[in-house]
Amino acid sequence: MTFQDDRRTRGYHHGNLREAMVQAALHLIREHGPGGFSFAEVARLVGVSGAAPYRHFRDRNALLAEVARQGFVQFASDLAAAWNNGKPTPVRALENCGRAYLSFARREPAAYAAMFEPGCALDDYADLAAASDRAFGVLRGAAEAVVASLPQDRKPPVMMMALHIWSFSHGIASLFVGGAAGARRKLPMTPEDLLEAGLLIYLQSLGVATS
Repeated sequence: MTFQDDRRTRGYHHGNLREAMVQAALHLIREHGPGGFSFAEVARLVGVSGAAPYRHFRDRNALLAEVARQGFVQFASDLAAAWNNGKPTPVRALENCGRAYLSFARREPAAYAAMFEPGCALDDYADLAAASDRAFGVLRGAAEAVVASLPQDRKPPVMMMALHIWSFSHGIASLFVGGAAGARRKLPMTPEDLLEAGLLIYLQSLGVATS
């Protein structure tokens, strides 16, 4: 289905131009990557003049920031649902977060690319920065719950642990799940199994009981 066909099925009208532009940007990102299209192409895809998008976004980066913000909102929701307040156990819930991370990258590759390859600084867009912080906050909270199970003299810094988990999850998602199909490498196991094994090894190295 083309973007134009999808637009008709969704009852697109120019009264919702802002969201139509977000959807058009997602379509173009899937086709060309975050840096592979112009603001004018977005306008052409939704069928408006080159000047019309400026009513909603000051430039292409602002549009990408909104695509990324919406992605982070959904991403945070997915992570929070997977965490499920640390149930059934913090370690198992943390593994579920990792699986949710990979699932999001697989299900929403265009949004994922915009979130992590936007070409614009988070600090330039307060709403985007806040949405990103909320998503990371789920992982930080998960790390804090896991660290709480350790003896006082063996507790690693929560922020360091959260960043390690984020980096590990992001690396596997970028190499084996997200991005252009041609950039993915074949694995003798699923990315989910690779992530779970890596997380367990990491947690065991910290002295966390994983069974």
